[in-house]
Amino acid sequence: MSKVSPDKTVLLIDDEYIIRQIVGICLENFSNWQTIIATSGKEGLAAIARNKPDAILLDLMMPDMDGFTFIEKLQENTEFQYIPVVLLTACTNRLSHQDFMNLGCKGVISKPFEINTLVPQVAEILGW
Repeated sequence: MSKVSPDKTVLLIDDEYIIRQIVGICLENFSNWQTIIATSGKEGLAAIARNKPDAILLDLMMPDMDGFTFIEKLQENTEFQYIPVVLLTACTNRLSHQDFMNLGCKGVISKPFEINTLVPQVAEILGW
C-alpha cells in the first residue's frame, strides 16, 4: 500500500450498518485517519458543524436525505463547501463520471469495493 497522509478526519455518511463498519475499520486500520460516522444526510450535516472533517465519504441512496440533496446543502454553506466529497455508491451505472464531478464531487468509488484498496483510492482521489 502506498503511503497516505496521516492524521486526517473523514466523515462517513451511509445508512447501511455493515458498510459503516467495514469502511470504518478500513480507514482506521489502514491509515491514521479518524473516522466519524453518520447514518443519514441530516446527521452528516450536524457532524460537519461539530467536527469539521477533512473529507466526506458519501452514499447517494439514503432514506431521509439522499446524497444529491446533501451535496446541495453542503455547497450552499460557505463555511463547509470546501470540504471534498468522495461518493461511495452502488449507483455508478446511472450517471457518468462527469455527472458526478458536475455535482461537486472529487471522485467516486463503486460499491462493492475492495477492502485492501479503499484507503489508497481515497488518498489518490483527495491527493493525500
